[in-house]
Order: sequence, then C-alpha cells, then structure tokens
Amino acid sequence: EGRPAGWIALADETRRGAPDAIRALRALGVERVVLLTGDREEAAVRAGREAGVDEVHARLLPEDKVRVVAELRGRHGRVAMIGDGINDAPAMAEADVGIAMGAAGSDAAIEASDVALMSDDLGKLPWLVAHSRRTLAVVRQNIAFSLGVKAFFFALALAGAASLWAAVAADMGASLLVVLNGLRLLGGGKAAASRLAEAR
Repeated sequence: EGRPAGWIALADETRRGAPDAIRALRALGVERVVLLTGDREEAAVRAGREAGVDEVHARLLPEDKVRVVAELRGRHGRVAMIGDGINDAPAMAEADVGIAMGAAGSDAAIEASDVALMSDDLGKLPWLVAHSRRTLAVVRQNIAFSLGVKAFFFALALAGAASLWAAVAADMGASLLVVLNGLRLLGGGKAAASRLAEAR
C-alpha cells in the first residue's frame, strides 16, 4: 500500500578461519591487525569485531587504502598488506610487504604483491610469517658459516699453512653444508603447523 513491508540486508560473511589466523599472528608477535575495506561502516565494524582486529577503516577507495597504509607505516614502522582484489593492489605496492591471496586474487593484486599464496586459506598467513623467520635465520647461518670458512683459510694462506687442495675441499664442503642446512626448511612445515595449531 505504498509503504515498504520489510527489507532484505545482504552482507559478506567473515571468512572462516580469520579469528584463528589473527590469534596465531598475535602469538607470533604481530602487534596490530587493521582492516581496510570499501564496505560501509556497519558491515566493516561487524566483520572486524568477528575477526578480532584492532582497527577498522571503511568506505575506502584504492587511493584511501594507500593513504592509510602510509599512515600506518608512519605510526608503526613496517607494514604488510594482504589483499586479493584490484582495489588492494596500490596499497599492497605501498606496503613493505604485499601478500596476495593467490587462488582468488586478481592479476593486478598478484602483480603488485611480493608474495602470492596459492590458497585462500588465511591459516597460511601465520605459517608464512613463521616460515619467513626460519628462512632468514638459515640464510644468516649460511652466510656466517661461509664467511667463517673463507676467513679461516685466508688466515691459513697468510701463514703459509694452506694448500690448494685443502682450500678446494673446504670450499666444496662448505657449499654442501650450506645446501643441506637450507634443505632443513623443507622439513619444517609439519613442525611449524603443529606449533601454530597450539597457538590457536
């Protein structure tokens, strides 16, 4: 009779696993989790509350997301931006680390990212942080070991106590040890997964 009899409200659901992933990220030392979205304020606040984020910015255009990422960098230092859409690509390029959710990600988001996860599982984010830290530790170990071997044989050479064959053998041995140390990262997935499960 000329009046609305009711209404239908549609909203995106919070992605399954988001609260667990955010708790695991906090357990790994991630200090602040911020939601940037183009959605309206009410939907964004609800999603942020369900996921357990610290801060919500709604009704953002792509250039607004870039501005917020720059502000977050000024306040907190290094920032990682996770996204999957073309609207996220400029902000991902602005962040220190851009992470694209690869399976559902647009080509622009994947191109702008530093890391593309070939899955939409948010549980991969804590794994990525933990695995990245392990990788950096292994790289540092390998560099320190290699430089140590070089310095040792350089000192032996200066003292006249090194032979060419010993230096070649040490160099090849160091290369093999560096490779074997790096291969440890392949077997760390299950252990890291179990630690993350405990953190959740």
